[in-house]
Amino acid sequence: MAERTKRSAGRRARPSRQRGVMVFTRTNYLLLLLGLALVVVGYVIMRWENEMDGFISLYVAPLMILGGYIEIIWAILWRPKAEEASA
Repeated sequence: MAERTKRSAGRRARPSRQRGVMVFTRTNYLLLLLGLALVVVGYVIMRWENEMDGFISLYVAPLMILGGYIEIIWAILWRPKAEEASA
């Protein structure tokens, strides 16, 4: 019995649950919305021209869509610098 109390006395108490830190900041969400807007506008202007060989639907819209997806990836991977996070 005395052996049990020695073991339990040496245990550390569990740390209390703390609220998690937000992974995304306001800037992340703004970049994400910008990328989403680029993708939507790219698809809309592709449909708006409605031609198979049109300049906008063949060159401009796909570049906007690609740029939007790259922006979304950037928004997910972007982290603020240490100075920005503490300020």
